Amino acid sequence: MLDYITLPDNLLPPPAPYSHAVRAGDFLFVTGQLAEDPKTGEILRDTTANQTRRVMENLSIVLDHAKTSFERVVMARIFLTDFRDYQEVNNVFSSYFSEGSRPSRTTVGVIGLAGQGDVEIDLIVYCGQ
Repeated sequence: MLDYITLPDNLLPPPAPYSHAVRAGDFLFVTGQLAEDPKTGEILRDTTANQTRRVMENLSIVLDHAKTSFERVVMARIFLTDFRDYQEVNNVFSSYFSEGSRPSRTTVGVIGLAGQGDVEIDLIVYCGQ
């Protein structure tokens, strides 16, 4: 059984035909988040660290709404437009996970991202026992 998760009405709906997250069995697949203000839809045009922080906060909103947390994340994928920002992204990303709950991860360099952001992150979360 699939459970399609959309965020509360006070936040923007997805700008395209997708869900914020989909629960399939014991797993939650969280759509890639950009450094987008969840109330206005504007992409943050700031340092990569600040963009990454906004991305992680957007992911946190989805996780909270799905009644789970970063401690349950088993896989993260990071998409970067400039690999010179790799360490800056790592510093922010790692601050959202405790030492014993760091997920597996893939980081991919891309030519561009939707909304012209510099970083996008999606997650796979284990929600079972």
